[in-house]
Amino acid sequence: MKRKNPQPSSAAVRRAGQIFSRLEEAYPDAVTALSYSMPFELLVAVILSAQSTDQQVNKITEKLFKKYRTPQEFALLTADQLANDIKGCGLFRNKSKHLVETSRILVEQYGGEVPQDRESLMLLPGVGRKTANVVLGVVFGQATFPVDTHVHRLAHRLGLSSGKSPEQTELDLCALIPPEQWQRAHHQLIYHGRRVCDARKPKCPDCCVNDLCPSAKRSGEGNS
Repeated sequence: MKRKNPQPSSAAVRRAGQIFSRLEEAYPDAVTALSYSMPFELLVAVILSAQSTDQQVNKITEKLFKKYRTPQEFALLTADQLANDIKGCGLFRNKSKHLVETSRILVEQYGGEVPQDRESLMLLPGVGRKTANVVLGVVFGQATFPVDTHVHRLAHRLGLSSGKSPEQTELDLCALIPPEQWQRAHHQLIYHGRRVCDARKPKCPDCCVNDLCPSAKRSGEGNS
């Protein structure tokens, strides 16, 4: 990310702290909804999750991981073979090709292990910055703030970012809260986006941060 943000004001940091403090109270157990038992399985699940729901991905991987679990097993497949197993998700043909290619790279270059740095992960087919950040944060405990459609949308609605790209939004969010909170904040925004702050019809009266939300105030739904 090349853009360098100016440091946010103390008022902006304080408001962000209030927002995430309330989201922490509302969603204290917020974690990834994707099912996995080892780093490679999460990598596969996150790649499959593009333009698909986590629920649908979990249905696919429940059967998929009973047949193939390791990069070595995936690397032996053809893209057509794997496509048949993941056809329930969007863009399944591209994803099957990426997963087979990624598995072969992991076997040939990393001894079948998932690399633990963003640059190496983003060189894998089908892995962008968000996917890399999810894997690094969830399974390796690194300070990352993945920005998906929910996070990008809520960051704008809550006035936490005006970034036009996920990368710019990530920079804005990371400047507002301490690194040790990034992963939890990421999951809490996703939970809130799915349960309350719907894309088409947000439930502003039920929102725990509506008095801090400029979008709710514009719509007349904020607390007085």
